[in-house]
Amino acid sequence: MLNSFPCLLLNHPKLKHVFLKRVKPKKHHEIIRMAEICALSQKKTPVDFIVDFGAGVGHLARVLGYGYGLRVCCYEMQPDLNQLAREIDLKVEFTAAKHLSQDETRHFQRPVHLTHRLDSSTKPEQFISSIRLALQLPDDNFRFGVIGLHPCGNLGPTLMRMFLCCPQAKFLNFVGCCYQKMTTQATHPREQVHGYPLSSVLKDKSGCQLSYEAREISCHAMEVYHDRLQIGDYQHLRIHSLRAAAERIIVHQFPELRHCALRNVKYSPGMTFHQYFQKAVQGTRFEVLDSRILSNDQTETDLANWQQIVSFYTLRLMMAPLVESIILYDRCLFLMENDCQVQIEAIFDPRVSPRNHITRALKP
Repeated sequence: MLNSFPCLLLNHPKLKHVFLKRVKPKKHHEIIRMAEICALSQKKTPVDFIVDFGAGVGHLARVLGYGYGLRVCCYEMQPDLNQLAREIDLKVEFTAAKHLSQDETRHFQRPVHLTHRLDSSTKPEQFISSIRLALQLPDDNFRFGVIGLHPCGNLGPTLMRMFLCCPQAKFLNFVGCCYQKMTTQATHPREQVHGYPLSSVLKDKSGCQLSYEAREISCHAMEVYHDRLQIGDYQHLRIHSLRAAAERIIVHQFPELRHCALRNVKYSPGMTFHQYFQKAVQGTRFEVLDSRILSNDQTETDLANWQQIVSFYTLRLMMAPLVESIILYDRCLFLMENDCQVQIEAIFDPRVSPRNHITRALKP
């Protein structure tokens, strides 16, 4: 298990909540642990700064910048998130100034927020230039680390490629997310690069493709489901029959949108299918569906057979760790083929954060 490298400022009685205000428990758990690991990486492999990809409103960057005193460049494509991040930075500094002395804030490093999109077409020289300008560096003679907390879909593989292509990048820490959104040869045959597979080991072997369904289930952990099955908490598991019935209706009405996301809905005792459906499609393009189509014989049959859905989902979950292992080891092999030292380890509690494996890499 990776060593703990706690942030002392997060235990300050007046400041421990200011960094992660309005952050949900899941994200709180992830940020604290990820920050520890990134600070430890900086200690073992000193760099001039860290680039946080998909930084959002900068919660992780603030813990690193103000808590650990690390210089962080937040790479985020949504300008409104960057603007909000800057406002929160100032609030943190204002609050800290009221409770800490100048000596206690001397190590503070305000994150730099860069609005930029990173994709497979981004050239390494473009990326390096954008970083240099954002940090106002005189030249390209610098070293940095690359981090990403749950980069979605292809962004994880894109981070890996950028890490390998930039000689200034010295370490990589990222936790993957949304494997089902990765492109493959089967889904995007005209594209030159894909999210899976990456390694020559799997590329050169037939039968190594993973279906959308396989990649989607690999995003889930079985621990919470196992706990509920073990104690007989079946009512909460009925949510899957509601989801299955909703998706059948959507696929029938919009077959071309079969893999579009629905909102997560927590099950509550007595929840009807109509109530579930309205919550699940709120804010999506499926909100326009006429409520009258929700009542039909097929839907009633689906809901009555909820135990079969639970049994099937249980079998799918049993395969989830295997599929995720294939994806993670493909990434590991890809980095090793490019002369990196690689380590993969579970760092989050899977009951809190199902996608809990970090991929860490060092370049010579």
